[in-house]
Amino acid sequence: MLLYLVQHGASKLEAEDPQRPLNEEGRQTVARLAACLARQRIPLDAIEHSDKLRARQTAEILNAQLRPAQDARQVSGLAPNDNAALTAARLQNEACNLMLVGHLPHLSRLASSLLGLPLDQPAVRFQMGGCVCLERDADGKWAVRWMLVPEILP
Repeated sequence: MLLYLVQHGASKLEAEDPQRPLNEEGRQTVARLAACLARQRIPLDAIEHSDKLRARQTAEILNAQLRPAQDARQVSGLAPNDNAALTAARLQNEACNLMLVGHLPHLSRLASSLLGLPLDQPAVRFQMGGCVCLERDADGKWAVRWMLVPEILP
């Protein structure tokens, strides 16, 4: 199984807009990420995102380019401070290649949990509009397969 962890794109400040939608830079970065991933034809079955507007907008941009078998959908458990261990446990039984669009610190804690590290020990330095691919082997062990950060996107 392949798991793609994507931190939402840059968003407006809460003082500017309490809903915190993506700002123009965030939209452009996510569009570049989506185009890069589409060119690579990554195997992807579904995209899930948190209930935050910035995560939904990020997922919609990715969904439009990547066209997974299932349309992007909102799920619980992906908010910034949700329990990453619960998400990690759910993923141990997941069969499809999945993209999760979420937030820090949840994504960082989730990656650490999957990789067998303490939750407070970051295994990955996430960036807004970046993507980390983890792979689960037949024994249920996870490893980092690759990572894309905005500054290396074409």
